[in-house]
Amino acid sequence: MEANRRIEEAAATYERLTANIEKVMQGQAGTVRRMMAALATGGHVLLEDYPGTGKTTLAKALARSIDARFTRVQFTPDLLPSDILGVSVFDQRQQSFRFHEGPIFTNILLADEINRASPRTQSALLEAMGERQVSVDGENRRLAELFFVMATQNPVEFRGTYPLPEAQLDRFAMQLSLGYVQPDEEVTILTMQARTHPLDHLEPCASLAEVLALRQAVQEVRISDELKRYVVDLVGATRGAAGVQLGASPRASLALARAAQALALFDGLEFVTPDQIRELAVPVIAHRLVMEPQARFSGVTARGVVAEVARKVPVPV
Repeated sequence: MEANRRIEEAAATYERLTANIEKVMQGQAGTVRRMMAALATGGHVLLEDYPGTGKTTLAKALARSIDARFTRVQFTPDLLPSDILGVSVFDQRQQSFRFHEGPIFTNILLADEINRASPRTQSALLEAMGERQVSVDGENRRLAELFFVMATQNPVEFRGTYPLPEAQLDRFAMQLSLGYVQPDEEVTILTMQARTHPLDHLEPCASLAEVLALRQAVQEVRISDELKRYVVDLVGATRGAAGVQLGASPRASLALARAAQALALFDGLEFVTPDQIRELAVPVIAHRLVMEPQARFSGVTARGVVAEVARKVPVPV
């Protein structure tokens, strides 16, 4: 009974957060749902889409919906790792070095246009995203218990961008996109922003403790051994798929299973079903694949490979 109560309270937290975010984001219910699944499982999200589709607005809407610390870093070619992690400065009065924390010491970090920074600077996030700590001046510094990175990037063929390293991409639980909304929804956006931006009136609707409780509740959602094997089979099938040079790692299996638990909770279930796993297969796995050059030139995409794998791998019954 206690576990059921925690799951119900967590589901209510999700509903409040989603409703609050959708006051700002029109026609993006699916993307908001998956982003919340990443937040609820301790993962991070990479938003890739064309300029002006609302990537930064979505990140800000989430940050303002939670009563937690939020920082934004605008990635540029001249950004240095110390601009993100922090730096030690010599204190003349104390005759010692004092560490000044960088913007990474927060709860929600918006890494805006992450692929405009050099690979060296992009790599500054690797340890933080994977282990929730940073190493500066030979000392390990822990990050907050709730540490969630939302990174945005423009498509890699745009001028002034650097492709993210494979190890960096693997740290993101999901890659999501917003796309263009329907004409009626775009008219609504024009109306909503006629005088002020809806973000200006958005108030927090969940506390830091409630978000952490949401994460705890997700872990209590059951996933059967058969569905764990289904997850592993889906991820494993990418390693031998035609046109794939490097398949998804076991980190993808972990991310897929955990995110499916979150969706099951959002759907009011106490257990995972194949539907949640299939819904998440592409956003969780596709960005981790490295395609062979010949396959890319032939028009084969990582998303297409994962969608084909999801169709072929037998679903447990």
